[in-house]
Amino acid sequence: MRGNASRDRSARRPSVTAITRWCISHPWRTIAGWLVVVLAAITTAALVPTQTATDAATVVGESGRAAELVRDAGLQQPEVETLLLTARAGTLDPAQAQEAAAELRQALVGGSGIATVGEAEWSADRGALLLPVTLLGDEAGADDHVQTVLTAGEQAQARHPALMIEQVGSASLDAAVNERVGEDLGSGEALGLPITFGILLVAFGAVVAAGIPVLLAFSAVLLTLGLYAPLSHLVPDAGSVANVVLLIGMAVGVDYALFFLKRQRDERRRGRTSTEAIEVAAATAGRAIVVSGAAVVVAMSGLLVTRDVVFTGLGVGTILVVVVSVLTSVTVLPALLVKLGGAADRPRVPLLWRLTDRMGSGALSGRMLRPVLARPRAAAAAAFLVLLALAAPVLGMRVHEATLQTLPQDLPAVQAAQHLQQRFPVEGPRIEVVLHGEDATALRGTLAEVAAAAAQDGLGTPTEDVRTSGDGRTGVLTLTAPGAAGAAGNEAAVRTLRTDVLPHAVGTDWAVGGDWAVGGDVAEGIDRRDAMSGSLPWVVAFVLVLTMAMIGVAFRSRTLAALTTVLNLLSVGAAFGVLTLVFTHSWADGLLGYTSTGAIVDWVPLFCFVVLVGLSMDYHVFVLSRLREALRAGVPYRAAVADSVRGTASVVTSAALVMVSIFAVFATLSMVEMKQMGVGLAVAILVDATVVRLVLLPALLLLLQPRLQGLGGVRPDAGAASAEPSVVAQPAG
Repeated sequence: MRGNASRDRSARRPSVTAITRWCISHPWRTIAGWLVVVLAAITTAALVPTQTATDAATVVGESGRAAELVRDAGLQQPEVETLLLTARAGTLDPAQAQEAAAELRQALVGGSGIATVGEAEWSADRGALLLPVTLLGDEAGADDHVQTVLTAGEQAQARHPALMIEQVGSASLDAAVNERVGEDLGSGEALGLPITFGILLVAFGAVVAAGIPVLLAFSAVLLTLGLYAPLSHLVPDAGSVANVVLLIGMAVGVDYALFFLKRQRDERRRGRTSTEAIEVAAATAGRAIVVSGAAVVVAMSGLLVTRDVVFTGLGVGTILVVVVSVLTSVTVLPALLVKLGGAADRPRVPLLWRLTDRMGSGALSGRMLRPVLARPRAAAAAAFLVLLALAAPVLGMRVHEATLQTLPQDLPAVQAAQHLQQRFPVEGPRIEVVLHGEDATALRGTLAEVAAAAAQDGLGTPTEDVRTSGDGRTGVLTLTAPGAAGAAGNEAAVRTLRTDVLPHAVGTDWAVGGDWAVGGDVAEGIDRRDAMSGSLPWVVAFVLVLTMAMIGVAFRSRTLAALTTVLNLLSVGAAFGVLTLVFTHSWADGLLGYTSTGAIVDWVPLFCFVVLVGLSMDYHVFVLSRLREALRAGVPYRAAVADSVRGTASVVTSAALVMVSIFAVFATLSMVEMKQMGVGLAVAILVDATVVRLVLLPALLLLLQPRLQGLGGVRPDAGAASAEPSVVAQPAG
């Protein structure tokens, strides 16, 4: 009785095959429903603006506490844009510079969004004139008013061609960087989509079949962005969610559709009808897609462990796009295929069609696999050595927060900021010492002592009088950091202020209810990097343990779970080694169009680790699923290993080329962190699809045969049981 009830519950459980069967039985409903959902998502994204995270939400650690003390006391400084006047060539004409500054003042005073226009200041060498302009509103409002200053500067520049009038400020710099990112992404899409379509055209030899994965992946991205728009009011976007959703969505969306299409085509070539082929593809490739997608979701959820607003937004966005891509591949794609029928292989490209047949036979991969099968120990040892050699440079990896040096150096706003720091060192990065207590007199005296000690020890230069709140209980001392943005001395100054100068000045008997913190630009970068470094071990442990458990449950094998973890770590290590080799040295500067800062941007390693573990599961799960399928069909173990690699060779190679091409496009963008992410992801996928899949994985599977011999005896899931065992038993052709 209990066994019958268990079987009844299993039979009622919705499986991939059952869901796909419903979709191909109601194709028009499925396709129409999908179109309605996508259009609704696009409408939602248009009507519900994505909520952007404020700078305050991105600040962590002691600098975050300092920012909170400043906000509570109402001591936030308004946004300031600076107009820098220098000579375009030769020596600056003082009279002309003063005339231009007067014109700028006249144009800006009382202008839209302008609070005040300060007095013009000369640089120490009289070679530059500075005009500060304070904007109205808070941080978000200032972004709306920056155009007023830009317009005035452009008009003054036209009247004074001998001068160079540049604008510097966080609002104008953010606007310029955002505009460049938009241009980069536009050119990346314009380049990446044709490359992806070209690879798929070679993979399928038919125009319609090549276009379907691109179309579905892009629709999944649009749907995800629509779903994220209302969610962003709970999990705000720090500015990168759309970019990453596009990157991951196109990669996994095309991959999953490619897996399903290839398997459906193979089954049709074996003589199955279109409907039968789709059902078999659902029971095999569809199940692998679901397992692979679940692994990517588990890996991406590691970003949520950081509890960082930037990574949390990215985590939610990437999880959404992966889930949507999986659903698309097992619902809409089968419905499209059943309606298209043989038209999916039209129009055929004659030469490519024949090439596709030859690639699908696995002859090339079979030749590469032959020495691995003959000597698995030697092959595994050689692959290990190659991966360890690639990973070795990671020991010298340095990370650093993003600075002016990591931004595109051809941006006028970046050049202007660098010119300002050269001419007016006092306008460099800031350190803020914030003190809160009951005794206003003691508070001012303590901050004065800190200012004197900082100046004496070269830890910073006071830029203005101490700012105090109305009740006198909170004070802010602003220091100019001793070096330019990114200088090592700045970090040392912050840490010395925190651990030595300020504790000594405050003493042990500070007033009850008192608090103090060191914040500002420099401290914020340090605290973000420290927070990421602190969360990295937890993220690594979380992702590896959960992916190991998931593979163990999916394949009911602890050996495969451990093997998966080892291979993931080797792939990630190799990718990080190449990343270090490229970006901490200058030999690739000209090749990739950037100037090395000698470090990796601090968020890149953590983000790449999570993404790489997730994406590397695609090919791994696909090969292992084929291995189990063959073993269940009664194929001898050694032959099953060979068949699983050969049988997946063309689809994995095509999928890897798609991913590598998408990530490689990001390596051509002008933002250094985008280049680093693109190179890291592309290298990992390339290594995973070649050294790992063709050499190390089959060699280890052979060496672990005693522990994996029973893999084919695992009872298949309900709904797939009737289809899976018969798949391999069907003769090809």
